[in-house]
Amino acid sequence: MNGVQRRHPAGSIPLNTLSDDDLQARLLDGVSRTFALTIPQLPRALTRVVANAYLLCRIIDTIEDEYNLTSQQKRRFCQWFVEVVAAKQPAVGFSRELTPLLSEHTLRAEHELIQCVPRVIHITKSFDSIQRSALVSCVETMARGMAEFQDRDLRHGLASVAEMSNYCYYVAGVVGEMLTRLFCHYSAEIAAVRSTLMELSISFGQGLQMTNILKDIWDDRARGVCWLPREIFLEAGFDLDRLTPDHHSLAFRQGLRHLIGMAHDHLKNALAYTLLIPRHETGLREFCLWALGMAVLTLRKINRHLDFSQSTHVKITRRSVKSTILTSRLMRSHDSLLKLTFCLAGLGLPSSGKASTALANRTDS
Repeated sequence: MNGVQRRHPAGSIPLNTLSDDDLQARLLDGVSRTFALTIPQLPRALTRVVANAYLLCRIIDTIEDEYNLTSQQKRRFCQWFVEVVAAKQPAVGFSRELTPLLSEHTLRAEHELIQCVPRVIHITKSFDSIQRSALVSCVETMARGMAEFQDRDLRHGLASVAEMSNYCYYVAGVVGEMLTRLFCHYSAEIAAVRSTLMELSISFGQGLQMTNILKDIWDDRARGVCWLPREIFLEAGFDLDRLTPDHHSLAFRQGLRHLIGMAHDHLKNALAYTLLIPRHETGLREFCLWALGMAVLTLRKINRHLDFSQSTHVKITRRSVKSTILTSRLMRSHDSLLKLTFCLAGLGLPSSGKASTALANRTDS
């Protein structure tokens, strides 16, 4: 029901006994507590397809993050999965071949997800042609884009803001585009502002992904990856080759604040996106506002603790999450109050003024 969180099935219940909706809720709860919380706020007509879309994207993520797979194997499985989603290949063979290759580093919930690919794809096939097209396009673009970064040495960061923007598009901006297509299909009123929403959706996705990149700097560093743009830090006088959790560099903090400002500007576009959704679509607004609110609070925490050395140091509390939910529900239909609340939440955060530039620099269309 719109506005009511689904009670997820207990983990002990066998997967093959669950209904399609309960299966997706169970899988979603395992791989993303955040989306397990936000997706049930959507209108009933969107809940199933958006849950399915997220699971499809998470399957691509699982392939990309798997330690045991070579770059060549990742490319093969990603392309294979695109064909599975497009109904050009059966799902069973894909699942059977990939499942035993997953390592112990991969979450148990992701093991379950890969085992359940045939069920997930069965649900995908139940959607209408416009919904399926949106899902297929998203998965295809995400798989192609991620492949561009698989063979790179990412230990010392990306070269430029443009490269980081491209990466954010492939892992998050394209999801924003897909969701917008689904929202426009659901509502003719939303479809009337489709072109503006589609542009803002890319910035919305980039703001959320940049926030995650900043929060996860040290987790990524521990596994030999860095998604920060070298040019920003070189301008500040810091070389990412020297990046360690105990660096204590003022130049690094200066570069970090620059990126916080960019992410903040993208989140301003996320608010503009949300305010274009009709006020009576309270579930859709909450879906956007919860993600936006938690991202702003995370940026605030990073900005206050620029010397953090673990992602847990800047993770927002459960109390903050509950506060975000309550505030969103109270103000979801009041645009002026939402604008004021966003401004107050962002007090002290830098602003780079480069969100629109970063969007324009994206090379994929």
